[in-house]
Amino acid sequence: MESVQQIEPLITNNTVIVGILMAILGLVFYTSGINNKFIKGFYDIIPPLLLCYFLPGVLNSFHVFDGANSPLTTIGSRYFLPACLILFILNLDIKEMWALRKRAGLMFITGTVGILLGGPLAVYLTSLVAPQVVGGSGPDEVWRGLGSLAGSWIGGSANQVALKEILQPSPKLFSSIIAVDVFVAYTWMALLLYGASKSKLMDKFFKADARDVDELMVKLEKKAKENAKMPETKDIIIMLSVAFAGTGLATFLAEPVAAYIMVNYPQLETFSLTNTFFWIILFATIISVCLSFTPLRKLENVGASKMGTALLYMLIVTIGMQMDILAILQNPGLFIVGILWISFHALLLFIVAKIFKIPFFYYAVGSMANVGGVASASVMSAAFHPSLISVGVILSVFSYAIGTYAGWLTAILMQLASPI
Repeated sequence: MESVQQIEPLITNNTVIVGILMAILGLVFYTSGINNKFIKGFYDIIPPLLLCYFLPGVLNSFHVFDGANSPLTTIGSRYFLPACLILFILNLDIKEMWALRKRAGLMFITGTVGILLGGPLAVYLTSLVAPQVVGGSGPDEVWRGLGSLAGSWIGGSANQVALKEILQPSPKLFSSIIAVDVFVAYTWMALLLYGASKSKLMDKFFKADARDVDELMVKLEKKAKENAKMPETKDIIIMLSVAFAGTGLATFLAEPVAAYIMVNYPQLETFSLTNTFFWIILFATIISVCLSFTPLRKLENVGASKMGTALLYMLIVTIGMQMDILAILQNPGLFIVGILWISFHALLLFIVAKIFKIPFFYYAVGSMANVGGVASASVMSAAFHPSLISVGVILSVFSYAIGTYAGWLTAILMQLASPI
């Protein structure tokens, strides 16, 4: 791990890196619109969204830049993510979203249970074949590192950091776990994104009735077309001002709340309630839901969700630039544990979806609301339709709330499953 960290990236200037990332977006969107049978065939197999995610990861893996330590990843999560959420949720229809609650909730809970039970099972199975992979002593006990990973996979990075502080894995172990997290979770996300591009075929396989999802998309698309008008400069300025002013307000409210809880109720750190990012996302969601009851919801008529989609793709490339596709070579044993773990999660979702004939949309978003948090769940929802992002956001916020506690329980079960 240390030898990889010592390699100096080819490009360190953030302005140049932003230029590269935006050039990737431009190249993908331009080529995906070319009317050529070979290019169309390529994008039928590899959707543009997936390419926007993987190309920055390839550049990071070959040390063109250092995505893991780049400030651009923080900018993506702290600026673009809340801003695009606000623009997407402006057009929220609470009544329509409520109608989706049962199947979305079932798949989310199934995904959580899959992570909670999958971790201990993966540790146990690995211990039967290669006990040294999941053994260790003191701070190097592997279950401690995997416990922090459980926080990431039931919640997000905030929960992961919280569990790192609780379980105290060694820095070396934690670095290996980060590599497992990024590679396994992002590879799973890539598979789900591919599945999203073939959602009709997936629904046919599950024998699922996706009419509620389709009707919502059709209804929102029809409504958008009927009311759509060409945006003027003032409309674009207002959209951006609402998005980033809302982000600023959410951050302004979040910081003192997180600080107050940290000082007066430090025990709530276990539930990530002392984490500023948790409150930023929560307040951004609340603000945008409130704005959806005001005339500002009409910003959708001049392209609010399109502006949100642009910000979302800018977020996607900052997520992708953190991926190291070569990381699997550094500690292959732990990657096997991670693959077994996520496979059980996927299998449990598959069984429930097959039994209850649930559309692939709920499968994918239910998984990513756990494994990827708000950013990944938003990306996954947008792969189906921007109007559905609210479902991913709501599930992800709940995931943040329970992530640390569920992750801690998973860690304890993995400790019990570890070789003595």
